[in-house]
Amino acid sequence: MSQFFSNVEPNVIDDELVQKAIEEKCPEDLGDIARQENINVKVVTELQLSFKSILKIDNLWPLENLTKLQLDNNFIEKIGGLESLVHLVWLDLSFNNIEVIEGLDTLVKLQDLSLYSNRISKIEHMDTLQELQIFSIGKNNLTILEDVVYLRRLKKLQTLNLSGNPFCSTEHYTLFVVAHLPSLVYLDFKLVRHSTVRFLHSLTGKSSYILQSLCFVALGAGSLQKSGSQKHTTAFVEYLNGSLLYDSLYAEDREVAILASLPAVEDLLQAYPSWFDLLSENLYNYGLEEYEKREAEVSKFYKRFHEILTVNQQESKRIISDFESRNQRRLDELYQAGSGDIADSKRAQGKEDIHQLWDALMTLEALVSNDLEELLQDFKRSIDVIASTFIETIQGIYPFHSIHCRDLENEQHEKLIEIVIATMKKMEEEEFEEDLEDDLPGDVRRLLEDKNTIVNAINVPHNIRLQKIDKRESDMLCNIYKW
Repeated sequence: MSQFFSNVEPNVIDDELVQKAIEEKCPEDLGDIARQENINVKVVTELQLSFKSILKIDNLWPLENLTKLQLDNNFIEKIGGLESLVHLVWLDLSFNNIEVIEGLDTLVKLQDLSLYSNRISKIEHMDTLQELQIFSIGKNNLTILEDVVYLRRLKKLQTLNLSGNPFCSTEHYTLFVVAHLPSLVYLDFKLVRHSTVRFLHSLTGKSSYILQSLCFVALGAGSLQKSGSQKHTTAFVEYLNGSLLYDSLYAEDREVAILASLPAVEDLLQAYPSWFDLLSENLYNYGLEEYEKREAEVSKFYKRFHEILTVNQQESKRIISDFESRNQRRLDELYQAGSGDIADSKRAQGKEDIHQLWDALMTLEALVSNDLEELLQDFKRSIDVIASTFIETIQGIYPFHSIHCRDLENEQHEKLIEIVIATMKKMEEEEFEEDLEDDLPGDVRRLLEDKNTIVNAINVPHNIRLQKIDKRESDMLCNIYKW
């Protein structure tokens, strides 16, 4: 039962209850008329049925022009019987025993809905409430913070109260809600600070996807240890460990596989992978080192971020606690003084103390805002250095200088062409050993019959491999830019 009632018989909404509520709503000079004549319920736009021990919503269908309905502080267990009240703008169902949000589909004009202090465990079945601007669902049984994301579909929602739900104790609760509902003006009876919104957007470049990801990280999703391919992807070094990159380049090269039966080509294909793999391994190890640096920088940022907020909260609590102690003593002195100059003096002191409290808290807010802004700027500078260093190093190692992927591929390609052309010359000049020539597979002989054919057959996959190498570099650079 509702917390305001005990040992009270449940009531039902009947004509008498409605009529009495309408009469109570009438002005005093119209009271007699209302009691003498049966009021036309179609002209009634507001109805208050608070504290009536109502168990079930029923018999309201004649009041089809209602715009405001108060059913707070009753025994209601289920939302229903409201289908005909399509003009409702304001509905109060707070302090009841409701467990499920339902029965609101036809209330498409609803702007203000209160379900405060019920037993609701999930936010749902509100898709049609596109005009809703104010929603109170505090002090219920909401435990999964991610359920708040459901409210994103309510585009006009500006005021939201969630206070008193179990998930409100979750770390970064406010940041999560503000991040997912950027149109909010008030959250839990407090103005959503523009500085909070700016702070979130400055971290994410106003990308809603990254914004949500950031908040999931703040909630702890990011603390999960990454391993295997997931870590490689996050470090931008996937397919660089071992021989994966080289193997992927030559996996579908049929011509090279055919020519591998030539002794010189076989030696070439055995020599170059080790160089290629060594370079890939260097890139792989470097990428992992840079990943650890980035993770450490982000971790340091959040650590300092929590420290700033914690110090601010502790100092705020101390200031408020001191104020409450002084105020309690002053109230005791006022009570003893009764009236007169001493009482007036104490009241004046109280007003001045309130102003000082306000100034102190506003000063703290300004300080924490400045600290966070400075922290953010330092974080940006550190990230810029890490990202630019990564980019410069990748562009230096891969693929333009010294022995790098593109150079290795070009060199291998040139040597392959040389070997093939030399082999063809020997065959033409009959310098090729007969035994060896007889051992050549038919598909190799067919490739070697025409110079243009063999060159084209080798050039096409070579160009494809170069494109893959360029794409691998491009992917790494694009990923660090995005990050």
